[in-house]
Amino acid sequence: MLRKSTNAGRRSAVMTGLLLIVGLVTGILSVVPVIDGADYLVKASTNENQVLLGAFFQLLMIVSYVGIPILMYPMLSKHHKGLALGSVAFGIIAGVFIILGVILLLLLLTVSHEFAKVGTLHATYFQTLGGLLRGGRDLVNHVATTLAFALAMFLFTCVFYQTQLVPRWLSVWGLIGSTMSILASLLFMIRFIGLDATYMVLNIPIASQQLVLAIWLMMKGLKPNGL
Repeated sequence: MLRKSTNAGRRSAVMTGLLLIVGLVTGILSVVPVIDGADYLVKASTNENQVLLGAFFQLLMIVSYVGIPILMYPMLSKHHKGLALGSVAFGIIAGVFIILGVILLLLLLTVSHEFAKVGTLHATYFQTLGGLLRGGRDLVNHVATTLAFALAMFLFTCVFYQTQLVPRWLSVWGLIGSTMSILASLLFMIRFIGLDATYMVLNIPIASQQLVLAIWLMMKGLKPNGL
C-alpha cells in the first residue's frame, strides 16, 4: 500500500511539473502583438491567424491553471485541507477568467473585421469600442486571471513551506514571487504602472520559480519527510 501511494505521489509530482511548463509555454505563445499595437483595429483582421492562434494557446492555459491545484489536492489536503481547497478554488476562478479573456480577444477580432469593411466612416465609434474591449481584456488577463492564479500558487506554496515537500528555499522563492505578481496586478489595476518593463520585472520571480519547481518535481518529486 505504501509503495502504491509513493508511486501515485511521484506521478502527481511529475504531472504537476509538466503542467507548470505547459503553463509557462502557453502563456508566452498566447501573446498577440497585433492586439497590443496602436493600429490593432487595422492589423487584427489582416493577421487573423495570429489572433486565433493566441486565443488557442490562451485556452490551453486552462489545463495548467486549473489542473495544477486539482492534481496536487489529494496530497496537499492531507497536510492542510483548507489551503489545498482554496488553491483549487482560485485555480478554477483563474480558468473562468481565461475563457472571458479569450471571448474579449475574439470580440476585438470581430470589431477589426467590421472596421475594415466601413473604413474611416465610423472611426470614432470603432476606436471607442475597441478601446473598451482591449482595456477590458487587459484587466481580465493581467488583473483578474493573474490575481486568481497567483493566489492559487501562494496557497499551494504555503503547504509546501509548512511540510517541506520541496526545499524551503524553493517555497520561499515561490511565496515572494507570488506576492510580487499580486503586487504587479494591483499596481496595473490602479494604473500606477502599465504593461511595461516594471510589470514584467515584478513577474519574473514567479515565472522563474515555476520553471525551477517544475524541474525539481519531475526530477526529485516530493519529500514528505522534509529535505
